[in-house]
Amino acid sequence: MRVFLAGATGVVGSRLLPLLIDAGHHVTALTRRPERAATLRAAAAEPVVADVLDAGALAEVVRRAAPDVVMHQLTDLSAADTAANARLRTIGTRHLVDAALAAGVQRIVAQSIAWAYTSGAGPAAENEPLDRDAPEPRQRTVLAVDALERAVAEAAEPVVLRYGMFYGPGTWFEPAGLRATEAREGRLAATADVTSFLHVDDAAAAAVAALRWPPGTVNVCDDEPAAGREWVPAFCAAVAAPAPTVDEDTPRAGWARGADNRYARERLGWEPRYPAWRAGFALMAEADHRAARG
Repeated sequence: MRVFLAGATGVVGSRLLPLLIDAGHHVTALTRRPERAATLRAAAAEPVVADVLDAGALAEVVRRAAPDVVMHQLTDLSAADTAANARLRTIGTRHLVDAALAAGVQRIVAQSIAWAYTSGAGPAAENEPLDRDAPEPRQRTVLAVDALERAVAEAAEPVVLRYGMFYGPGTWFEPAGLRATEAREGRLAATADVTSFLHVDDAAAAAVAALRWPPGTVNVCDDEPAAGREWVPAFCAAVAAPAPTVDEDTPRAGWARGADNRYARERLGWEPRYPAWRAGFALMAEADHRAARG
């Protein structure tokens, strides 16, 4: 296929690109930074430079690429600015979808999140509603996700990947990441709130598989949603942080319930390489120790 990859230099996109190339696809890789074009070219992609917030420039590079599929792996979280990320999800996605439709693209595969569901008793399935009435600042994130998914749904063949919380190289959940810093400073709460995790390598592999998946929304996360009381101590140990204080009293926030991945596993045949965050955290710690030893 001819694949237009938006977000090619991001945490997922940088892992996704070689998988697409190895599978024999022709990849046009979008970056807004001209200095990254050489790296993308060296990876056997065709680089194009444009800002997704510039509708005209984006439409032109998509038209020239003439893709069969547009892949949306755009985020703006390097500075932990949720407002900037929400803007990218709303305005950037709108521009990308408009450009894809104008170019006659049928299939759009887009990155979303698996923690925007409304409150419930257990892990959320794909047919449950988003938490659009959440209080701020959560509402800003949920409404931006809703805008992204509604825009992508305008394609003839939309596939929305509701990813779990990323961990692994380049994420907030790595030894040099934001959450590790918070853990070392005693600011990472071990509460009853439940999270579904996903290793970034599994995120990339799922995006490749989604080229062939039927249109729809898919929770892409590991098999074991876990409360912070369980995963935070394990994460602290993995990144050499002090043991956290565990909050045994505060009840779980209704929306913090994790996501159910049974549709991906049982209907689509997807299996994560890292089926549980425990093993993934442990391997992350081992890799960090090996790097420290040189």
